[in-house]
Amino acid sequence: MAPPHVVEDQVRRRIVVEDDVKSKSQYEKGYIPMDFTIKEIRDAIPAHLFIRDTTKSIMHVVKDLITIAAIFYCATFIDTLPSLALRIPAWIAYWIIQGTVMVGPWILAHECGHGAFSDSKVVNTIFGWVLHSALLVPYQAWQMSHSKHHKGTGSMTKDVVFVPGTRSYNGLPPLETNNTQDETDEHQDHHHDHEESIFAETPLFTLGALFFILTLGWPLYLIKNFSGQEAPHWINHFQTVAPLFEPHQASAIFYSNCGIAIMVSILAYLSAIFSPLTVFMYYGIPYLGVNAWIVCITYLQHTDPKVPHFRDNVWNFQRGAACTVDRSFGKIVDHLQHHIGDSHQCHHMFSQMPFYNAVEATKYLKAKLGKYYIADDTPIAMALYRNWRACKFVEDEGDVVFYKH
Repeated sequence: MAPPHVVEDQVRRRIVVEDDVKSKSQYEKGYIPMDFTIKEIRDAIPAHLFIRDTTKSIMHVVKDLITIAAIFYCATFIDTLPSLALRIPAWIAYWIIQGTVMVGPWILAHECGHGAFSDSKVVNTIFGWVLHSALLVPYQAWQMSHSKHHKGTGSMTKDVVFVPGTRSYNGLPPLETNNTQDETDEHQDHHHDHEESIFAETPLFTLGALFFILTLGWPLYLIKNFSGQEAPHWINHFQTVAPLFEPHQASAIFYSNCGIAIMVSILAYLSAIFSPLTVFMYYGIPYLGVNAWIVCITYLQHTDPKVPHFRDNVWNFQRGAACTVDRSFGKIVDHLQHHIGDSHQCHHMFSQMPFYNAVEATKYLKAKLGKYYIADDTPIAMALYRNWRACKFVEDEGDVVFYKH
């Protein structure tokens, strides 16, 4: 027999879990889609926050590039350290810091793609193409697919990324309908795929899956539309392939491919001069860090037990835009990454608003949306682990659906 304190702890945990299940079910059953118009939301934000300043945007680019150059310069002294015990942690620190800082230019190029960087389309295109190409992102191609994401966020049919799979698509058995409503809700919240390996439910499997998605999720999205809408043929960001792109966009795809080809050529040239290992140490590993950050940020913005998805008859732009999650990654990271994490809902509502005004605008947005403003302060590692395990599928039926597991 277990000691009394162990039994009490087990009972306490069960009560907490049951309360969480009940509150989640009540939240979902009581959810009513937002009725604000986009004009009502925009009118709640001061007009001056929508004004773009090209000089200010360029200064952010300069600041980011100087920071990256300074960190790179410091890294050139790592191999002069007297012992391996010093060099290994120094390299690890460089990879983490540089990978985090390099997200900044990535975000600025993303702002260019939205037209939020400058009033000038030429300026947006030049800076966006250069910065994204330097990070091996096909600027024009991703700009176009990302625009579709913004136009269809939260829709089960219109969105092009982070689209939840349905119960039937995941091969799960049909939902039982002969239970009471409360029993059905509890069944949904605790449902597991009984065909799935027991190992798939273990923490080790979850951590392995997260490592895979953080390291390979971004390139897989570019190469094979990973986590996007299912299509009858191969879709990628390097060919003019429907439904992601249309024939008239072929020239834009060509220019973004040219950017990638130029950057790959530069990396090959530097590898020939300094060695492939050197390029990998200084650029390759931080680049993988950038990819991990982008997947982590975007996954947590769009995948959460609290976030609903809508079927076509109840979806509209502002409802979808409001169903994204604001999350701080800490003051330093938020600053380095231009607050893309803690002002994301505002960004989805008004993607052409300059990024440096989004934090202030979020205060007004939060006041206007009230209960429809979604934020989460769960520590990042815990949120990733929780969401990966809790957000497996949505039901085949229902106008508003939430993730189940």
